[in-house]
Amino acid sequence: MRYVFWFWFVPMGFLWGWFFLSYHDISLGLRFFSRQTHDLVFLIYGHVLGMEKDVIVRLLVKACIVDTFLIMGILAFRRRKAIRAWWQERRADRSAPAPVDAKPADQVIAPAE
Repeated sequence: MRYVFWFWFVPMGFLWGWFFLSYHDISLGLRFFSRQTHDLVFLIYGHVLGMEKDVIVRLLVKACIVDTFLIMGILAFRRRKAIRAWWQERRADRSAPAPVDAKPADQVIAPAE
């Protein structure tokens, strides 16, 4: 799990942190987070790929969503026995009969006012 954290979550955090800080021009005194750098980076990517820079942002979002589902699917597959046990335990708790001394909901006495 720590590998997933270091190789997936941290780079995604850095990417989206940079993206939103530079998009909203919260530069923190660094040119790296300025809106000019943001526009320049996506202009270069757009020129290299032969696309508009606005299309690249949507493709980046879609790619991150697909990657997230792929990583979570791999993790779920690797831990499927633990997930299945948790699910069966949860279903067993829900279907367990109510205790004998419990009153049905319609027989509960309301507090006096």
